[in-house]
Amino acid sequence: MDDEQLGTFVSWDYVVFACLFVVSSGIGVFFAVKERKNPSSEFLVGGRQMTCGPVALSLTASFMSAVTVLGAPSDVYRFGGSFVLFGVAYTFVVIATAELFVPVFYRSGITSTYEYLEIRFCKGVRMAATLIYILQTILYTGVVVFAPALALNQVTGFNLWGSIFATGIVCTFYCTLGGLKAVVWTDAFQMVVMVVGFMTVLVQGTRKTGGAASVWEVAKNGNRLDIFDFDPDPLRRHTFWTISVGGTFTWLGIYGVNQSTIQRCISCKTETHAKLALYFNLLGLLVILVCAVFSGLIMYAFYANCDPWTAQSVTAPDQLMPYFVMEILGDYPGLPGLFVACAFSGTLSTVAASINALATVTYEDFVKQCCTNLSNKASGWISKGLCIVFGVACTTMAVAASYMGGVVQAALSIHGMCGGPMLGLFSLGIIFPWTNSMGAAGGLIVGIALSFWAGVGAFIYPALDINTRPLSLSIEGCLQVNSSDPTTVVPPSHLVPTTLPSRSSLADHWYSMSYLYYSAVGFSATVTAGLLISFITGHTRSQDVKPWLLRPVCNLFCFWSKKYKKMCWCGVHHELKQDMECPDTDTVKDEGPFVKEDIGRKGMKRKVQPAKNCYNLQEKAHDNAGFNEDTEPF
Repeated sequence: MDDEQLGTFVSWDYVVFACLFVVSSGIGVFFAVKERKNPSSEFLVGGRQMTCGPVALSLTASFMSAVTVLGAPSDVYRFGGSFVLFGVAYTFVVIATAELFVPVFYRSGITSTYEYLEIRFCKGVRMAATLIYILQTILYTGVVVFAPALALNQVTGFNLWGSIFATGIVCTFYCTLGGLKAVVWTDAFQMVVMVVGFMTVLVQGTRKTGGAASVWEVAKNGNRLDIFDFDPDPLRRHTFWTISVGGTFTWLGIYGVNQSTIQRCISCKTETHAKLALYFNLLGLLVILVCAVFSGLIMYAFYANCDPWTAQSVTAPDQLMPYFVMEILGDYPGLPGLFVACAFSGTLSTVAASINALATVTYEDFVKQCCTNLSNKASGWISKGLCIVFGVACTTMAVAASYMGGVVQAALSIHGMCGGPMLGLFSLGIIFPWTNSMGAAGGLIVGIALSFWAGVGAFIYPALDINTRPLSLSIEGCLQVNSSDPTTVVPPSHLVPTTLPSRSSLADHWYSMSYLYYSAVGFSATVTAGLLISFITGHTRSQDVKPWLLRPVCNLFCFWSKKYKKMCWCGVHHELKQDMECPDTDTVKDEGPFVKEDIGRKGMKRKVQPAKNCYNLQEKAHDNAGFNEDTEPF
């Protein structure tokens, strides 16, 4: 395949791409003007009046980054259509998030997810979890900006630094001006752009390869449709079990307890809207997943006899998708720009969600702890200032990623390595009433240590092909440059066998574990260590934990019998739950009863007192040693 046949970006491509940034910025300006008279406390949570539709689109766009748009089709191209099994993991994740985690967070009236950890355990656990989240998110967001920008630059000639700085500036701009409402509605628009971009590639790619039947036949002959592999070996990269089980833990760490997700859910006006947003979001995830998988199959059918990666037309797998797009859409000015807009829609939505979430946890977990008497005006300016600070931090991280080389690959696994222990930490609080603060802190440390040991070790000692099992790629149909012989074969340099250094048993087993199990390892280690330490140091008595801080998952398995359900509650008084909860409460005050500002249809505000039996979660959450502030370092 001759590179000179490929087109490059033209004026119309840049116009289409620029429209994405202009509309995104315009949404931020619109909400800045529209919401300028609302209290600044609503800036980071959208006034808690969002509906399920835009929140669902926002959730989908935020976690379908450009890494997904470019990486998922490439994965299908190289390893086959088993990637579609992530749909199973997405389904389990959404159900668990909607039914297990969101009800607890929503009814607690919190703004930062990590507030729950102080209510349930202690302030030290909250601060540790917040710091881990901030570092993890800045690192991941920087890579999310840089990696697709580099791939697009090397294939299409699209300006690398221009796209990085434009992304950082535009995201910071509309986050700072419009707050969460601007982020949610911009994400909804960008979700539409992503689907339109994918559909353009699917339609034109199918036409270029001779139709859907031809694509299916070529993919079948190339073993790309061998989806179900039930091998239980945890060293295998992608099997039914690694994707459905390991993928569930990985994505549950991202969805179930991630500030970015929970912040959108608690911005909904009711708990029902929050749950519906998650279930509608599942449909969006499945649509994007199917589009990505079919794009990979079409790309394989197009290059079945001349793989551009083996032929060295591209230098990395992530460049395959933009290379394919330029080849099939290069003759149509504006359409390559539409696909780049599709890829960067994923980037913009992820970055904006990260900036908003980082500003929220920093304000709630650090600023409000230090400055307790801030006025609404001061709170608003601080929140906007934090958006700017984290916008600059994420953009700077993207620039730093250009000098990190292979560390970029390791950074992309950071969600799995951090998400598992964080999921385990929140599960200790929500599912296991016996956990105390020492157990939570110790479990988090053990989980982080084990998951990073596995993840960093796998980066140093990459898994062998016998575990990853890439499928065969052909260059028999390639025409080598300066050769008229169509059968000339270009040596596949990246497939040439090399002498491997001697590897220890640890490298061939522990470090060769599928990357999807990093989160499961972190979760299991955190929960196991947390419970052991809790019982060794004196566990919390079940009857001392207020029921709204827990979720009785045993009800799912004993739904037919109230007697057995109560036995499985382990002493927690869940039958008093309805009397104790505050369903009308939106915010948690440090002192005094809850007071909610209810905004009527005509914009009039009124104070609503809570129900008679409602308690202040901060004051009443615990009367046991597990909640008292630790006087000794853990």
